[in-house]
Amino acid sequence: MDGGAVRRWAALGATALTLSGAFALAAPGTAEAAGGVRCAGREVRALRFSTGTVHLYRDDGYVCATTVAAKPGTRVLLVSVQARGGRPVTDRGRYRHHAGPVTVHAGHRCVKVRGAVGTGTVSSGWILC
Repeated sequence: MDGGAVRRWAALGATALTLSGAFALAAPGTAEAAGGVRCAGREVRALRFSTGTVHLYRDDGYVCATTVAAKPGTRVLLVSVQARGGRPVTDRGRYRHHAGPVTVHAGHRCVKVRGAVGTGTVSSGWILC
């Protein structure tokens, strides 16, 4: 084998290792919400509203949330989670099906959750205290 072939095989091997590592770290030990949205832990609350649902998950002091649209189609979706005393973590954009997941470390603190799909919105107030 010449030097060029060795470099090509080494590059191919490095690419394969990188991809396999990315897949291995993707989401071990997660729960799957509607539509394939992933959060760690178990679902503890679902906040339904006219145009979608916010799914809340809790796992070892962390709270994760996703907003799933009732009907697919491109529009503005939002999901936001805030632990009491912390800043909100938000995912907002033009999506077809879901926004999130977003995760905060809440420990034993209450959290506030917001979600929106188009003109429909939901806000929880302080929950999971």
